[in-house]
Amino acid sequence: MKNIYSEEGFRPIKAWSDVDDDALSQARNLARLPFVDRHGIALMPDCHLGKGTTVGTVIATDKAIIPAAVGVDIGCGMNAVRLSLKASNLPDSLLSVRRQIERDVPLGAGGSRKKPVALGKLSSALNEGHGYKRWYGRFAQSRKTDEISLLKKAESQLGTLGSGNHFIELCTDENQDVWVMLHSGSRGIGNMIGSYFIEKARRRMERLSIHLPDGDLAWLAEGEDDFDDYVEAVDWAQDYALENRRIMMETTIAALRRHIPINFTLTREAINCHHNYVEKETHFGRNLWVTRKGAIRARVDDLGIIPGSMGQRSYIVRGKGELESYCSCSHGAGRKMSRSQARSIFTVADLVQQTKGVECRKDKMVLDEIPSSYKDIDEVMANQADLVEVVHTLKAVMCVKGS
Repeated sequence: MKNIYSEEGFRPIKAWSDVDDDALSQARNLARLPFVDRHGIALMPDCHLGKGTTVGTVIATDKAIIPAAVGVDIGCGMNAVRLSLKASNLPDSLLSVRRQIERDVPLGAGGSRKKPVALGKLSSALNEGHGYKRWYGRFAQSRKTDEISLLKKAESQLGTLGSGNHFIELCTDENQDVWVMLHSGSRGIGNMIGSYFIEKARRRMERLSIHLPDGDLAWLAEGEDDFDDYVEAVDWAQDYALENRRIMMETTIAALRRHIPINFTLTREAINCHHNYVEKETHFGRNLWVTRKGAIRARVDDLGIIPGSMGQRSYIVRGKGELESYCSCSHGAGRKMSRSQARSIFTVADLVQQTKGVECRKDKMVLDEIPSSYKDIDEVMANQADLVEVVHTLKAVMCVKGS
């Protein structure tokens, strides 16, 4: 841990790196809320300014959840598998592999499948579990549509990447083993669910005449219907995100098999973890709601994925179970500038230089993802040596972006 900010009237703010003034101001707003656990909030070493709450924040709360802290990309996270392939087994050019994946996995903000993937186990969850009959009908009504239309939208985007910093990468590790790593979440349906309950929380604050420094700190409280509905909806969206990544991984592996003539298998090392989510956990002897906004769980022996950028290293890590961080660690390098700043500062030539050796798009549409727009991943890792240990170090050789 690098810094502890402690002031009268605030819960402690524990930070694993230096925090700029804007991000610290957001953290202070959060730390004054009465339901935040007395052990305070934890800022991961990749933390940076976010919407209402800094990205890279771990919040433990008693009998309340802040929907905007969970965000609208509910269940966003990572999936990584190690293959039995060596780097020497890969073709000299990965262009055909990249293009195959780009054809097979629908990309972009509105990307959807022409032939939707049936929700399978999630369909039964919608009909039999997760309080489907309690919240989904009201949710559909709020969208001025019907439940079937929303279900079809969810089916059409299952196994799709999205845009922004979502990606699919082919990587090699320190042993020259090949890995597939991907990053995505609950897509449009998660966005709808998150936005719906964020608005519900805001209206609750208005109804109770609670004035907040930031409307995105509005919360829902246990014992109320909206809270129960939200927990059930979030559970469903998090399951959806896991399934979304699983299907994309299957599609990506199938694309690789079309261009790599060697038979290969998936090893036992496979990780699928959220980094935007909320769950009930026990910490310091209390049952608390733990929201990880841009952070992953890192209990003792938990395996996790901490990606850098297209031009930096990424890491497979094992958690150390540090209680002061609520058993958490960073979810990546973290941005050090906005997307608009990156587009104004850097050129396509810069992107070409910084992604040398990586088969990826090198055009203005992905310029905001240039490696220099992210923090130094090695510095981030050094700052959280008490949270995780490195198991594997990965270097991207191919990257597919959804932008």
